[in-house]
Amino acid sequence: MLEHFLSMNDHNLPYPDTMHPIVVHFVIAMVLFAFLCDVIGYFTRNHRLFEVSWWNMFFATISIFIAIIFGQFEAGLAKPYNVSQPVLNLHTLLGWSLSGILAAITAWRYVIRSRNPEKISVYYLAAGLILTSLIVVQVYFGDQLVWVYGLHTVPVVEAVKEGLLQ
Repeated sequence: MLEHFLSMNDHNLPYPDTMHPIVVHFVIAMVLFAFLCDVIGYFTRNHRLFEVSWWNMFFATISIFIAIIFGQFEAGLAKPYNVSQPVLNLHTLLGWSLSGILAAITAWRYVIRSRNPEKISVYYLAAGLILTSLIVVQVYFGDQLVWVYGLHTVPVVEAVKEGLLQ
């Protein structure tokens, strides 16, 4: 029975498909939606949108650590070849950095919410714009790993196993 759990499928994973992209898409959506709610709430003075933003940031902060755990696990199983390694290293570094940045911005948002739940500062919006920009860069690197380098795709997994990619 243990052999069944330790055996790898065609994607070189012990489970049916990659989990990292599934979890990380929730993080991306929650952070972008939170920023959108903050911007709309700031300009329309609709403070209820700030509450929506807060909860999205809260759950995104928890979810990013789950995404990183799956990402680290799956990156180790991917057996990245030489050409893909620099992009994977950048993606990993930025992912860990984003977890800290997101946690810090969420903590800041908690302080803002505790003091006055009906207002946010333009500085917080600027931090949200920077966070959004970093996420766009991170998505670019993640897309490269899948669509350019094909990590965890069947043809690339087979090529790595046969020694065609190094």
